[in-house]
Amino acid sequence: MNLADRILRTIVTGAYQLLRAGWFVSRPRTFGAHALALTPDRKLILVKLRYAPGWRLPGGGRDRNEDAVEAGLRELREEIGMTAYGKVQQAAELEQRPDRRRDLVSLMVVEDVHYSPRWSWEVEQVAEFSVDKLPSDLAPVAREWIAALREHL
Repeated sequence: MNLADRILRTIVTGAYQLLRAGWFVSRPRTFGAHALALTPDRKLILVKLRYAPGWRLPGGGRDRNEDAVEAGLRELREEIGMTAYGKVQQAAELEQRPDRRRDLVSLMVVEDVHYSPRWSWEVEQVAEFSVDKLPSDLAPVAREWIAALREHL
């Protein structure tokens, strides 16, 4: 990692910590959309964010009235540079309480994903993994979500 990336990671991590402190006080209601993105050869695409540890499913926040599938596809375009995809299925909705937020997470399965990663202030790395050989530093929430969607693999 070069010096510019280290500086950016420090800034983004600090900003995220400030958000977390605000959530501790306000306990907001939030909505998320994340995708189990599979390549044509059924490899799972994961991202490593600059501000949070471990490999994760691509995704992020969405507005209350934003369609979950559209939000998930938007996040895939933003985070991994998705250029094409096949079948999309909204597979689960989970109520969670990360960082003191009340979060409704929509999980979808997106098949036959083609992508071309590009530089991002948020995403440090994008990689493909066999579903039978996931990385040892998989974030706990990603492990939970993958287990919830295991039947779709």
